[in-house]
Amino acid sequence: MPTYVALLRGINLGAKRRVAMADLRDLMAGLGYDDVRTHLQSGNAVFRTGSRSASSVARAVETAISDGLGMDVPVVVRTAAQLAKVVEADPFAGTATDGARYLVTFLDKPPAASWLADVDVDGCAPEQVAVHGREVYLWLPTGVHSSRLARLVGDKTLGGTATSRNWNVVRKLAEMAAA
Repeated sequence: MPTYVALLRGINLGAKRRVAMADLRDLMAGLGYDDVRTHLQSGNAVFRTGSRSASSVARAVETAISDGLGMDVPVVVRTAAQLAKVVEADPFAGTATDGARYLVTFLDKPPAASWLADVDVDGCAPEQVAVHGREVYLWLPTGVHSSRLARLVGDKTLGGTATSRNWNVVRKLAEMAAA
């Protein structure tokens, strides 16, 4: 039975859009998903289910959250194998020295080829960006909150759904998915 990782966008960041992880686990178990585990309070779930596509799993979770919790929450899903490849592809290995300042933005579809060409990467130095398929890797050595580059990576600039996790979380989720 395949293992999936669901990444919920924009929950538990403030007083609004609160989702308890116990409620998320219950909701996903109600969809028939097995071995549902969550990581942290930011909407990360690892689970197993019969052979379905990641996109159909994302739609099912979005619908369940909307119906069960009354919130529209975009969800990006990767298989355990896809998440392992995200970690393996690490374009900033040896450069990114702080996992909290190294982000991966997960997209539901690849960004337009022109997106990166339109980004003034040199103007954002020492920040760095790399795109691999449906992931955008961001090394932000001076921090996330003051980052010019991080502001250029989002739903509006990339189109579709985008949600970011720091490298520490990405590696932990890959570890959980492999177990």
